[in-house]
Amino acid sequence: MLATTALCKKLGYTFKDCQLLADALSHRSVRGKNYERLEFLGDAVLNFVIAAALFQKCPQAKEGDLSRLRASLVRGETLAELAHGFQLGDYLRLGAGELKSGGAHRSSILADAMEAIIGAIYLDGGLAICEQCILQWYAARLENSAEIPNLKDAKTRLQEYLQSRQLPLPDYVILVIEGAAHQQTFRMECRVAGFKQVAVGMGTTRKRAEQEAALKMLDLLEK
Repeated sequence: MLATTALCKKLGYTFKDCQLLADALSHRSVRGKNYERLEFLGDAVLNFVIAAALFQKCPQAKEGDLSRLRASLVRGETLAELAHGFQLGDYLRLGAGELKSGGAHRSSILADAMEAIIGAIYLDGGLAICEQCILQWYAARLENSAEIPNLKDAKTRLQEYLQSRQLPLPDYVILVIEGAAHQQTFRMECRVAGFKQVAVGMGTTRKRAEQEAALKMLDLLEK
């Protein structure tokens, strides 16, 4: 109880129904209810809140720019950063296998749990309260959103980077797919011919994993 009280303080929200928070912190590797359904709900709420915030903040932005900017704010990497800030991994309930493999620090799990917490706050406190929490968490990112130099997604940026240098386009290879069919985690590898280093990304969809791998490859190439 003390542990979840500390987490609520970090989140800036106190749950009336503590079971919702317990479910949001429970990975599918533990018995009983887990965060999968809450994650689904939280993803939809987050996308709506961020879309509405950007619509108000950037009145001159075109639809394509708004879409790309929203994607950069709700992607797995950003959610994992938020989760790290709340030290969310310390509060997760994981099965023995996930604990041993470092699941509490895995970006994909942290991102999923963050979405689940959003879903739980929505159910517990309603949309207005949930929106306040999200906007508070994203305040600095939203404030700096107009200054983000690259609104294009990572795969597009990587392709343009390589083409501008007349280098071969990247290859994306599935390393492993974990989990049940309705809740999978993808691990993708990004390779560029002639470049020794590879980049690995993880996500709950193949697209998310590819985007993370492309972003990491860009960082490697630019260094």
